[in-house]
Amino acid sequence: MAKLNCRSAAVLCYRFRRKHGSHTAVKRRQFITLLGGAAATWPLAAGAQQPAMPVIGFVNSASAGGSYPPLPAFLDGLSEIGFVEGRNVAIEYRWAEGYYERLPALIADLVQRKVSVIAATSTPAAVAAKLATSTIPIVFEIGSDPVDLGLVASLSRPGGNLTGVTNLTVELGSKQLGLLHELVPRTTTIAALVNPNFAGTARLLRDVEAAIRVLGLQLIVLKASTEEEIETVFATMALQGAGALFVGIDAFFAARRDQIVALAARNNLPAIYGLRDFVVSGGLMSYGTDFADSYHRTGIYTGRILRGEKPAELPVQRSTKFEFIINFKTAKALGLAVPNSMQLLADEVIE
Repeated sequence: MAKLNCRSAAVLCYRFRRKHGSHTAVKRRQFITLLGGAAATWPLAAGAQQPAMPVIGFVNSASAGGSYPPLPAFLDGLSEIGFVEGRNVAIEYRWAEGYYERLPALIADLVQRKVSVIAATSTPAAVAAKLATSTIPIVFEIGSDPVDLGLVASLSRPGGNLTGVTNLTVELGSKQLGLLHELVPRTTTIAALVNPNFAGTARLLRDVEAAIRVLGLQLIVLKASTEEEIETVFATMALQGAGALFVGIDAFFAARRDQIVALAARNNLPAIYGLRDFVVSGGLMSYGTDFADSYHRTGIYTGRILRGEKPAELPVQRSTKFEFIINFKTAKALGLAVPNSMQLLADEVIE
């Protein structure tokens, strides 16, 4: 039997969850059969000469390489259009590890290699890609408004060499703050941790500040763009009497989620995040985009462009699937009782 690599298995897991649901109990024999059938048809690493394959430049602001959680959804979307990594398309991966200043060099290298299309799967990566080339097609997956960022002329008619998917995560601040306030209604001061180097921070803060006024609460805005600054701002939160924490969506924070989650626990701060990965790492709760959906769409668009369609003719899509995750173990450690209404609202509960 041909050996299945880890990334291929991850794609199969994603497809199975998408078909049967994330809470479906999967019998071991059924899943082994799924893997075995796929492995039997997986291309062997033969020594025969293969024709030249198109190359995708996949660039992201985060880290984790091949284990990046939404990646299987991107690869599955790509395969829907008929492109399978290693079979008829190659992918060059570039990861900025949360350091946005690395992106121009990473993308310049992809441009020099003359990749067929660039999949820029974060807001900073998309902005850097647009500055790097006006000829190579770019498919973005971002959390900001691409028109405001100057990436496209309009959502319906992008123009130029860019199109993609926006999930507008920077507009979810009001919903996130509402959930946080519902869980800790007696808290009057909330700290917002944001990265000043993230392109969507200004838009995010406008939404957060408007929501704070409606809720009648006080807001402390704290900015951090290094690990040392993250440590410092948590000390500031305690001194200024913050009773809860809102963490802005940002690849730099996502790459340091263990540090942030640990500091929130150490300071006994209930916190809400925009990514479920924080909750899996022990964070209290998250509300944000279902990135499997937006990355799947991005993979489909990337495949369509490889087939010859033009970015200017593909309207920007908006991903509208969201998920609310609660970590009951963390809530208990913080001495919080999660209301039944929130338990019913949750898409996933971690115990």
